[in-house]
Amino acid sequence: MTGRVIAITGASGVLGSALARAAAEKGYRVALIDHAPVTPPDLVSACGTGVVDLPGTDLTSSEAAASAIENLVAATGRLDVLVNVAGGFVWQTTQDGDAASWDRMHALNLKTALNATRAALAHLTAAAAGRIINIGANAALKAATGMGAYGASKAGVHRLTEALAEELKATGVTVNAVLPSIIDTPANRADMPEADFSAWVAPSDLASVILYLASEEARAVTGALIPVTGRV
Repeated sequence: MTGRVIAITGASGVLGSALARAAAEKGYRVALIDHAPVTPPDLVSACGTGVVDLPGTDLTSSEAAASAIENLVAATGRLDVLVNVAGGFVWQTTQDGDAASWDRMHALNLKTALNATRAALAHLTAAAAGRIINIGANAALKAATGMGAYGASKAGVHRLTEALAEELKATGVTVNAVLPSIIDTPANRADMPEADFSAWVAPSDLASVILYLASEEARAVTGALIPVTGRV
């Protein structure tokens, strides 16, 4: 048992739920934070009796993010790891897309990470080995057609990661991001049925990289943007 508390935003999604299950198996006490009104019961039960379930949290609101983190700490007494999984995706060309999509991607991908991080910082800096892991995107390194809004928002996540790592160098907190390519999800399979799914990144494999960054063994790694691209 690690005895450490990990908060996962976007916990009800494919990656979030895989990460939550993997963290629980490693002995973390897991806090599940998601915008969905109800967390899947099987996910809650898989995370054990110490799970903290915080559905219905709109992390685009700084007030809601602060409330969720305070409720979490009230239940656990501490917070050691924050993983900002919450986010969204849209494919639109610049000419045919709309400004609302850019606003939505900014809110879902960057603002949620910023709000959750700001709410958690005091607790993470008080921890012996605080960790922040963000979900960036390989597509934000060189955006392809239709990836402008998504790539720009994830590039913001990359810059947030780097800046915050510098700001926290004098503390025990590390800040890193993983940059997946295509994650093997039911939605991606439906969108690209002819693709070679085995080349994609399995959620469990991405979760393993995240949990390494969350570990005490990764204390020398901060400000890193780590590609996790499978065979894409």
